[in-house]
Amino acid sequence: MATVRGAKIMAESLKQQGVDYMFGIVGFPVFAIASAAQRAGITYIGMRNEQAASYAAQAAGYLLGRPQACLVVSGPGVIHAISGLANAQANCWPMILIGGASGIVQNGRGAFQEERQVMAVSQFCKYAHAVEDARRIPFYVEQAVRTSFYGRPGAVYLDMPDDVILQEVDESEVRPAATIPDAPRPQAMEENIESALSALESAKRPLVIVGKGMAWSRAENEVREFIERTQLPFLASPMGKGVVPDNHPLSVGAARTLALQEADLIFLMGARLNWIMHFGLPPRFSKDVRVIQLDASAEEIGTNVPAEVALVGDGKAVAAQLNRALNDRQWFYPAETEWRTALAAKAADNQATVQPMIDDDSSPTNYYRAFKDISNWLPDGVIIVSEGANTMDIGRTQMPNNSPRSRLDAGSYGTMGVGMGFAVAAATVHPDRPVVAIEGDSGFGFSGMEIETMCRYKLPVKIVILNNGGIGGGLDELPTDKPIPAPILTPRARYDKMIEGFGGKGFLVENPKDLKATLDEAMAFDGPVIVNVLLDPKAGRKPQKFEWLTKEE
Repeated sequence: MATVRGAKIMAESLKQQGVDYMFGIVGFPVFAIASAAQRAGITYIGMRNEQAASYAAQAAGYLLGRPQACLVVSGPGVIHAISGLANAQANCWPMILIGGASGIVQNGRGAFQEERQVMAVSQFCKYAHAVEDARRIPFYVEQAVRTSFYGRPGAVYLDMPDDVILQEVDESEVRPAATIPDAPRPQAMEENIESALSALESAKRPLVIVGKGMAWSRAENEVREFIERTQLPFLASPMGKGVVPDNHPLSVGAARTLALQEADLIFLMGARLNWIMHFGLPPRFSKDVRVIQLDASAEEIGTNVPAEVALVGDGKAVAAQLNRALNDRQWFYPAETEWRTALAAKAADNQATVQPMIDDDSSPTNYYRAFKDISNWLPDGVIIVSEGANTMDIGRTQMPNNSPRSRLDAGSYGTMGVGMGFAVAAATVHPDRPVVAIEGDSGFGFSGMEIETMCRYKLPVKIVILNNGGIGGGLDELPTDKPIPAPILTPRARYDKMIEGFGGKGFLVENPKDLKATLDEAMAFDGPVIVNVLLDPKAGRKPQKFEWLTKEE
């Protein structure tokens, strides 16, 4: 019987379990794994930084519905990639990180880049294990991949020592693992389905919050049916946007603050009452708000606010249960209520507040005026990547999403630097869809060298940088005496020139009247583009009733 090396076993085991993409940076000792992965039919994308590679792997896993891989070298490579593990775990996105390691026979001797990697990553993932023998690789890969996307998705890690990567074993001694089927879709208890519908019927000011858990479970058809049959007002979490189109007449996203604050019952559909939803607590929510909670994880039920009804199960399966139960009820929320009237009035008031900024043609421009042209320019089927402070927050309100899994941003962990990795992943796994990254100048700076990756692989990502020279705001000129302790960046920095050095195309926009034509020219270019839009350093958001982060009363 022929012999086979650990690297080949690893690559073929990953491919068997549905890992079709690998993002990483190769070096000692993982060269052999990357080469074997390519021979096994896995697409390998070489990145410029392990952080960006780990962000790309998790975005690919979320978009495809199965974990995809990040491959890094030992020691510093693994440490750099931990940021991706932490982000994937907080975001509930699947990924598998494979870290090279010094040989087992050298452990504890001060080997090259030796590190206690399994210990280092364990708090940031669902599963972490070192592979001690090449014959056991299929077993560990199966365990890792299954753990990553069964139940609540998250990150996993496999430690691959140099001597295991190069180990030669007889093929007959390698026991293959079973191929992992799609994740099971558990249903909620039927009595809880009925209790949930009864609670909704009893509410005077109901609100549905659609989270990215419904996007992950591919529940868009079921959720749309539920919303349209019940006629309940809804709003979406940042990456729940598009499960039901933002332009749907029942969307109350334009009156978000009032909707959250005055609702007497909220139905969390795959959303969590974390900081993004202000913990479900006053003053952002009513102190007596009732909660129906749908979640894949029983442990999440009742977090921050007790749940009156718990629907534990897969989002798609449970939403289908709700729709079947509605057949016996024939209930919908009335069209004419004080609640609907108040929400519509608030949405109109908010629009009137920002309309002068949208219509302002002064130069340099503001966020709302820039987003007017950007939103009209976005093509059908676009995947929007967004990060930055004001850029991301304002963009959530000004750029509609009408299809699921079409918005990738800083998410639950609030991570800056994810944008370029996410964009590389989206363009790689969905080459038939346009990918547009709307970046703040600070957010772009965390991983801006990935534009070289885009150019090298000919990924036609369109990057729009809203450049105000700082985080939240900048200055017209840098201080001449001494630096100030504030997140101030170089004013009017020419990020557009960076991409041209790698073969892409750069544009500078100084006057908002030139933005529309420039965006059209950027979209027509067959390759990566940066459109560098200079903003007024003092441009900001419309006045907010509350601070961005809810504090205890």
